Amino acid sequence: MQEPTDPAKPRLQHLLRHDWISPQQWRRRLLFWCGALAVAVTAIVFARLSTLAYQTFVRMIAHRSWLPLLLTPAVFALLAWLTSGALKATRGSGIPQAIAALQIEDENFRHRLLSLRIAAGKMALTLAGLLAGASIGREGPTVHVGAGLLYSLGRRFGFAEPAAAGRFVLAGAAAGLAAAFNTPLAGVVFAIEEMAGAFEHRMSGIILTAVIIAGIVSLGLLGNYAYFGSVNTALPLGQSWLAVLVCGGLCGLAGGLFARVILLNGGVLSRVARLRARFPIPFAAACGLALAILGLASANSVYGTGYDQARAILQQAAGAPGVGFGGYKFLANIVSYWAGIPGGIFSPALAVGAGLGQSIAHLLPGSPAAAVVLLGMAGYLAGVTQAPLTSAIISMELTDNQAMIIPILAVCLIARGTSALFCPVPVYRAFAQRLVAEHEQELGKPGAANR
Repeated sequence: MQEPTDPAKPRLQHLLRHDWISPQQWRRRLLFWCGALAVAVTAIVFARLSTLAYQTFVRMIAHRSWLPLLLTPAVFALLAWLTSGALKATRGSGIPQAIAALQIEDENFRHRLLSLRIAAGKMALTLAGLLAGASIGREGPTVHVGAGLLYSLGRRFGFAEPAAAGRFVLAGAAAGLAAAFNTPLAGVVFAIEEMAGAFEHRMSGIILTAVIIAGIVSLGLLGNYAYFGSVNTALPLGQSWLAVLVCGGLCGLAGGLFARVILLNGGVLSRVARLRARFPIPFAAACGLALAILGLASANSVYGTGYDQARAILQQAAGAPGVGFGGYKFLANIVSYWAGIPGGIFSPALAVGAGLGQSIAHLLPGSPAAAVVLLGMAGYLAGVTQAPLTSAIISMELTDNQAMIIPILAVCLIARGTSALFCPVPVYRAFAQRLVAEHEQELGKPGAANR
């Protein structure tokens, strides 16, 4: 005789499977929240150490202007050697590594790019580069570290299934950018536009939660601040809007050229790539020497992230670098990236954009100078990354300026179009495709080399 079933049991099982009651879902949420907290604290510590490293370099060269001629090539060569083996995944910005980890649902591949050892190495080697004056940023590495921390946390507690692990990677990357710049909205937009390439409905709450927690921690520890300070400027309708066309066109072209050059694609650039592959350590040392020479030519203004110089230009402060700063910093960013050392391009790109905007402002005396500088920053960043929404939102949040959002959006859209004339594929995605192609070649898949 069949025992009677309890009619309440199926309902209880259904409730336990529901997202808001399921113990498994709550376990995942707690991991996301703890991970976002860890990413925010790590980002803040990394920011403080980055500032300390660069300030130490500035103090060292204050009375020894010749020191970079010895120190910078030596450290660049050392970093090239250290990243030639197990720490190879620490090279460059770190954003391409996070994008590639989202595209390839292979646990070994993801672990190789996002392990805790890689995250720790990324931070340590980026700090070493800043200590030697490298023209690099910490924001891309913070995205890499954030993705690695959340991925490792999820993997450690049983969320190694490919789709689940991808959510941890995406949320960690978004929280990393939000905490690095104290720009929560930009973190969300960055995850949608740059990292994922599309918006999945189920991911909205995960990303928002991670970004909100990272933002709250940043606000609690650092206060409500704008990265470049509040910039009270606007672009009145009329002749001043010529600056939108000029900044969008010129800065977009410059950003696309920069992306094409660091990708080392085609013609002479391919020869440079082969030379770097054959002699990586001497090539890195030569890049360090080139940076030191640029430093001497620019009165030491091209070293580091460029934050101080960009802020001075934007705030029209006394002692701001001259009109040649944008060109010097552009070259400094190229040789630093060519060296193959760990380091990002976000902050250095903003500095180049500020320098270009300053030069354009001299050609357009009828437009507010600060507004043109801000347009230059946004346009160049959009040209480099080809992510116009992220560039527009981040420029607005970095300067606490909402009055400029329409001209900034227009500049970023124009810059995105002109940038593609030099670099058809967005730079982060192009680097990510290389990582994916290398992985497929290792697996022996036919046609991988042609991607």
